[in-house]
Amino acid sequence: MQPTTPEEMSIISLIINASLPVQIIMLILVIISVLSWTYIISKRIALKRARNQTRDFEDAFWKGGDLTTLHQSIAQNSEQEGPLARIFAAGMDEFLKARRNGVKEANALLEGPNRAMRATYQRELDAMDSNLNFLASAGSVSPYIGLLGTVWGIMHSFIGLSGTAQATLAAVAPGIAEALIATAIGLFAAIPAVLAYNHFSNDIDKMASRFDSFIDEFLNILQRQVR
Repeated sequence: MQPTTPEEMSIISLIINASLPVQIIMLILVIISVLSWTYIISKRIALKRARNQTRDFEDAFWKGGDLTTLHQSIAQNSEQEGPLARIFAAGMDEFLKARRNGVKEANALLEGPNRAMRATYQRELDAMDSNLNFLASAGSVSPYIGLLGTVWGIMHSFIGLSGTAQATLAAVAPGIAEALIATAIGLFAAIPAVLAYNHFSNDIDKMASRFDSFIDEFLNILQRQVR
């Protein structure tokens, strides 16, 4: 048997010459990795935008201006104002509607805004959480998919030894190498997905805490107005 040359042991050569099942597993892992990075980049942009919008709205809200004027400015372009502004607008809509309908009792005036803000709060968090499940799944499943490629490659190498008179390292090296490449691709897909999932989950939890605190503070402000 001819010794394996460095060119034959290059990563590209090993991928091209890998058995079909291992190539399919590698392709699946590459697709998972591409989708993960697509979601990571888009989620990072979306959360950064949400943080900036939230900060801008909090600055405008706590300046102490007229709430009705602030509500009107947000209602004109709510999609561009950010999640916290939409939570505020939902509560203010219900509060103004109740007043127009002649509701006088304080608890009745605050019940509608509270429900509306909580519902909008949940929708905003659901939107922020979108695609995080994929990152979690990619992080947990990819190593096992890579391990499947590893097992298949090693098994394929040892099966190939049955037709040779003498077992040598050169005979099994390509199969083991392609198996290890499958493992490496699996880890390459999993590690960024896990790190991104943990980072984004932490960011979303912080945003949720800010939203929750704002809802309580805004309800207190409305309560003072109806006394």
